[in-house]
Amino acid sequence: MTFLAAKWVPWALLAVAIVTEVLATSSLKASDGFTRLWPSIGAACGYAVSLYCLSLTQRSIPVGVVYAIWSGVGIVLISLMGWWLFDQVLSPAAMIGIGLITVGVLVLNVWA
Repeated sequence: MTFLAAKWVPWALLAVAIVTEVLATSSLKASDGFTRLWPSIGAACGYAVSLYCLSLTQRSIPVGVVYAIWSGVGIVLISLMGWWLFDQVLSPAAMIGIGLITVGVLVLNVWA
């Protein structure tokens, strides 16, 4: 069995895609409309790595499942990063929505 054929590899790549997308989105916010060099480079590189890893996961995981998990977990994590790093307020409705997204991702992982 080759490394890429291991069953856990697509899930690890999906985790990398999620983390790099969240870091890229945080860098995008810090880039101040692409007026700051290093955060702008971080955003571009983060999105490139994220999309590359995302494309590799789709070799063995259905695209709908991949995208739902990538976007759902990304939304939850970037909302928490915005609250933590940028002092953004999460309203009760936002927290309920984040909870529902989390439940949806769990349902996909358990029953899909």
